[in-house]
Amino acid sequence: MSIRINLVEDEKSLNDVLTSYLQREGWEVKSFYNGSDAFEEIDDRPDLWILDIMLPGVDGFELLREIRSRNSTMPVIFISARDKDIDRVIGLEMGSDDYMPKPFLPRELVIRVKKILERVQTTGELVSIPPYTIDESKRKVTVDSSPGTPVEIELTSMEFDLLMLFVHGRGKPFSRDQILDKIWGYDHYGSDRAVDDLVRRLRRKMPDFKIETIYGFGYKGVDV
Repeated sequence: MSIRINLVEDEKSLNDVLTSYLQREGWEVKSFYNGSDAFEEIDDRPDLWILDIMLPGVDGFELLREIRSRNSTMPVIFISARDKDIDRVIGLEMGSDDYMPKPFLPRELVIRVKKILERVQTTGELVSIPPYTIDESKRKVTVDSSPGTPVEIELTSMEFDLLMLFVHGRGKPFSRDQILDKIWGYDHYGSDRAVDDLVRRLRRKMPDFKIETIYGFGYKGVDV
């Protein structure tokens, strides 16, 4: 089955270039030039969304909010030419999986997309770390509730990847650079502050999953 990507970028020349690069990989791309048209297609359920933030009609933040309300695990990449620090933090807080400040090389976007698609298509097994149960094949985490049935914790693609890095690392310390390489890819051009943002979000959503801060170095997850 072909990979389906929805690209929302109002600058036509950039949209056309990015579409061309993505299609060269054999992916099916549906392009939108404004947020309103994209909003109408949120239930289309592609394999990944690429969203510009500044869009006519409905902006990227609103689109992301609506996408997340309907599918909490849908991979989303934000692109923006605005203040990169503000947009990066807001976008990550809202649940985007990656952020790319303009200008960027189209090939870099292709690499980022490949990294995310590889992660979300990974299969695995059930892992129990009380009070959490992790279904790696479904990329789903639940927490035991008392009384009642387990409650699902909504993690973004990158939050889940970080969780599994710590789980499979079994207490191994990871530097910030190592986490950047493993989660974002060796070609990531952003700041290692993105790692701190991601760890903070995972801690907030899974407070009983212990992540140790190694000051001046990085982080270490629980020894499962």
